[in-house]
Amino acid sequence: MSKELDEWHDRLGGFVGRPTLEEYADKYADHFVMERNGGVIELRMHSKGGPAIYSLGLHNAWGQAWQEIGNDPRNEVVILTGTGNAWLAGVDPASFAQPFHEWPSDVAHELYYDAMKLLENLVFGVDVPTIGVVNGPGFHTELALFCDITLAAEDAVFSDGHFAAGQAPGDGLQLAFQFLLGPKRAAHALYTSDRIDARKALDLGLVNEVLPADELLPRARQIAQAMMDRPRSTRRLTHAIVQRPFRRRLLEDHGFGMAHELFGIFTDRPGRRG
Repeated sequence: MSKELDEWHDRLGGFVGRPTLEEYADKYADHFVMERNGGVIELRMHSKGGPAIYSLGLHNAWGQAWQEIGNDPRNEVVILTGTGNAWLAGVDPASFAQPFHEWPSDVAHELYYDAMKLLENLVFGVDVPTIGVVNGPGFHTELALFCDITLAAEDAVFSDGHFAAGQAPGDGLQLAFQFLLGPKRAAHALYTSDRIDARKALDLGLVNEVLPADELLPRARQIAQAMMDRPRSTRRLTHAIVQRPFRRRLLEDHGFGMAHELFGIFTDRPGRRG
């Protein structure tokens, strides 16, 4: 953001300050390492400095972080990736020790809210180009697939395990599969929970490029710099055009999927399946 713009804000009066990288990088430090270079902000998921472990704390942080990143006009391109050789390296058992159907209603509502904002705030709240870098195996890869451009490591995999685990697949990855793979391929992937390896994902149109792990971030930065070389309005308006189909998909189907997944979780309690 330019000094001239700051001066105009002062002249016009009453402008509220935008969030700063220093503030929110510290706020989300337990879940993300954030660094910005020349307008390109890199958001790297981690747990205690190593590969990220999925927890409901991370689930909660995703949507909120997108909101603040999107509200900082100094961010011109966003790169999202993981740490080490995994996109997500496992699950925090403490987050899921108590079955969802035993949760208090306010806590259950918060789960629903966070699940909605995880994608909504990425797609509707970030108005600059986004690059997802899937640096290895993991889940919740819908975050990378909903980015404008998606790069994948050679050992990355894409799979939705909800149905195999006895849950309806409705929290976002199914939307990416239906939109990018088509309804029949998506149906097969959702019912079988088959793993789609990186090369097949490239052939099917899930990702744009597959690269050795050590070439992923350099390539993402190269693409980001090419974006930065274009005028600011061109960047942002192109992002709006690229994201419009994803926005339509979320608007029409995201709440439907989430409601069905959570209804199934709270209905199919032990002893009541049939």
